[in-house]
Amino acid sequence: MQNNPQQSIGMQHQMQIYLQGLQQKKTSIPIRYEDLEAKAKEILKPEAFDYIAGGAGAERTMASNINDFDHWKILPQMLKNVESRDLSVKILGKKFPTPLFFAPVGVLSIAHPEAEAAVARAAKSLQIPQILSTVSSKSLEEIGEIHGENPHWFQLYWGRDHEFTKSLVQRAEKAGYSALVITLDTRLLAWRERDIQNAYLPFLLGEGLTNYFNDPVFRKAVPEPEKNTFQAIMHFAQLFSNPTLTWNDLKKVRRYCKIPILLKGILHYEDAQKAIDAGVDGIIVSNHGGRQIDGSISAIDALADIMTEIDDDKIEVLFDSGIRRGADVFKAIALGAKAVLVGRPYAYGLAVNGEQGVKEVMQNLLADTDLTMGLAGCKNWKEVRQDNVLFDDRPL
Repeated sequence: MQNNPQQSIGMQHQMQIYLQGLQQKKTSIPIRYEDLEAKAKEILKPEAFDYIAGGAGAERTMASNINDFDHWKILPQMLKNVESRDLSVKILGKKFPTPLFFAPVGVLSIAHPEAEAAVARAAKSLQIPQILSTVSSKSLEEIGEIHGENPHWFQLYWGRDHEFTKSLVQRAEKAGYSALVITLDTRLLAWRERDIQNAYLPFLLGEGLTNYFNDPVFRKAVPEPEKNTFQAIMHFAQLFSNPTLTWNDLKKVRRYCKIPILLKGILHYEDAQKAIDAGVDGIIVSNHGGRQIDGSISAIDALADIMTEIDDDKIEVLFDSGIRRGADVFKAIALGAKAVLVGRPYAYGLAVNGEQGVKEVMQNLLADTDLTMGLAGCKNWKEVRQDNVLFDDRPL
């Protein structure tokens, strides 16, 4: 994924699409995010689509995640040589070709039979890291094997059973995952109106429980969970989340975790500072795509607040929730993020056309990001700073 000085990733990709059009060939997925979502809705079962698309309560946080990007306006600069651009970023001491990561999206078998395996193959072909969810439909070992040397991280739902948590972390390390992402905002399961209306929770149907059912600690508690399915599902429900956890409990994970730790779900600047004080390696500013608290601060506004209060030289800051287009990527990085996580768009790409759909979603976003960077007058992310965006508080 090297930049050609004569023609950028963005120009190459869009010209390829235009040339295919001359042969009456079009992309396998819709280009516009809104059209992609509509296409996925046509294909998926209604309850599966609502589970992926929906959020907490009236979904105001989901809307804010998108709308609040519009308060930040890009301020382009002219007559700067931007012919050759570099999209690479450095995170945790390692160089990545682009600032995009695949966000941890669980139970992807409800979108496509190949689930996270299709995502892993697309991620590897694009050299984009995949963050695998604890509640994946494919085992963490299978996904790790697909990636091989391609960077992949593991997302942890930190539950009540510390021995099970320890087992998951050690399995991930053994399978080559190079960082642990601990999700903090699921201490309780939110009130999600669409799912409740559908009376649909995929875990209760056994979806997304592969990493539980094949874990030795879990199997010790529930022997042969594939046969004792109801008992296994109920055991999962009891240990999945833990509302008693505090900052002091991070020490327990650090004792047996040898890879870098990032905390996902940070929205308050005081929590960002506590993460620094706790010695973790990074934070991911995120509100879980609006799936956990209705009416909360948008992720992009939280990012702006946090970056004015902390010393980002002491911790890696990544961003999640609301990334749909290249302008969103540019704004998030201008406000201080090192990289961004992409969730629903690739899940819809998976639903529409499997591995190829996932690949095209990320290729389109990369092309858009590359062109946005150049048109804004920047040739690498070091040149993208907060003065490249302006805050506009006028009503949208």
